[in-house]
Amino acid sequence: MAEQTALPDSRADDGGRPDAAVVRDALGVGVAVGLSGFAFGVTSAGSGLTLLQTCALSLLVFTGASQFALVGALAAGGNPLTAAAGAFFLGVRNAFYGLRLSQLLALPRAVRPFAAQWVIDETAAVALAQPTRRSVRIGFAVTGLSLYVLWNLTTLLGALGAEAIGDTDAWGLDAAGPAVFLALLAPMLKTATERAVAGLAVLLGLGLLPVLPAGVPVLAAALAAPLVLWVQGRRRGNR
Repeated sequence: MAEQTALPDSRADDGGRPDAAVVRDALGVGVAVGLSGFAFGVTSAGSGLTLLQTCALSLLVFTGASQFALVGALAAGGNPLTAAAGAFFLGVRNAFYGLRLSQLLALPRAVRPFAAQWVIDETAAVALAQPTRRSVRIGFAVTGLSLYVLWNLTTLLGALGAEAIGDTDAWGLDAAGPAVFLALLAPMLKTATERAVAGLAVLLGLGLLPVLPAGVPVLAAALAAPLVLWVQGRRRGNR
């Protein structure tokens, strides 16, 4: 593919970033975000999920925004199917990351199913910022490994410590995951269209929250992208 040949597989002395710099940046993201798994563990256990269910979500789903959305909707009394649908739609973005990363990483077919588990916001952000295939692979692997290990470890600790913490809502720990997600997303909103989609999604999500069952506002917020693109297309057609 064109992208596979366009990315040079160079080392630092060929103009790429030093491996140590890539590892340092990847570890910074992996450790910072991985620690927020504690907040998920506390929130999930406080929402009524068992220790096994909480840890299984982090081990198998491993995408923080979807996990927080699922337990948040369940805690608010939402229908499990609606909660799962909202979490699913939030996770769909990882499929688009995967399409791009598969070209940049160019991994052997046998490795791709395992690498797919680590295709999330953080690994995509670190990998896409690298100039060479070597640094893309290092950034993706170090971010994915450090984040996966820490996220699952702190999820376990959070679930075990939920009872000692008591009222998890009073601590506001359920806001930690979404806050990290927003911090990663904000720098990526570079165009007016992207900012319009994000703004409309926020308005739809927050505006419909008081009138729709838990989990449904997340699904409605997904309409922001087609709505903005439709308006943009109409404007271009009228010129």
